[in-house]
Amino acid sequence: MSDSAAKPSPAATFYEQLVALESAATSFVLVTLVEALGSVPQDTGAKMLVTAAGLHTGTIGGGRVEARAVAFAQEILASPGPDRGRPRFVSWTLKGDVGMTCGGAVKLYFEPHPAGGAAWPLVIFGAGHIAQALVPVLLPLPCTLTVFDTRAEWLEKLPRARHLRAVHLPELAPAVDTLPADAFVLCMTQGHSTDRPILHRALATRAFPFLGVIGSAAKATVLRRELLAESLAPALVEQFHCPVGLDFGTNHPHEIALSIAAQLLTVRDRLAARAAPPPAPSA
Repeated sequence: MSDSAAKPSPAATFYEQLVALESAATSFVLVTLVEALGSVPQDTGAKMLVTAAGLHTGTIGGGRVEARAVAFAQEILASPGPDRGRPRFVSWTLKGDVGMTCGGAVKLYFEPHPAGGAAWPLVIFGAGHIAQALVPVLLPLPCTLTVFDTRAEWLEKLPRARHLRAVHLPELAPAVDTLPADAFVLCMTQGHSTDRPILHRALATRAFPFLGVIGSAAKATVLRRELLAESLAPALVEQFHCPVGLDFGTNHPHEIALSIAAQLLTVRDRLAARAAPPPAPSA
């Protein structure tokens, strides 16, 4: 999936450009002017498409109201997890809410179209025994799942699914740069020496909502000591989970897989609860 918007074709219609964004797996928001009251710069029914890069095509009237709507659409696209796919309906007065001299008001509907739907992005580095047990547990969930490994033969053992990508790479750490900001990331490679470059790159350059590493508490101590020696800040080296998974079950791969899935869901739901708007006051 890619959130880099294709350049709009000047000859394409509005809806042709909408379909082109979906075909290119580019996240966008369809903004519709539902109601225009008083002195407003555009008529009811006006539409625009907004990507993470800004206004893609269309207009709801230009000026400050459009600039605020574009910024609000970009905030939606940057929302974590499932909240990114939640539609919004807003009512703005042009003078009080937008800062324009016009005395009108607008009602706008923001309809997000996240790339891959509102799916939860999960990324696993390593296709070994634990990943082989974990992937079937995660596949029924509303997620997109990507598994990276240097070993093609282990990737071949994974089940086939439309929302599962098995990616063979000669080097794993550079793939960190390609991941969505809201990805939940697991390092489950062949050992701490191959986990560490991925972990270092993720901690030094990204801020994923979840970063976990398979292994023991002793492994975590070694990793943190080595990351500190590589000049990572002490606060950063504390921002990963190792051992990953909730504290239940045995060392059987399927029980470890269940404990990891349970932790991922726990963190996902906790973050979604923090991002949810406060309940409306009762009458």
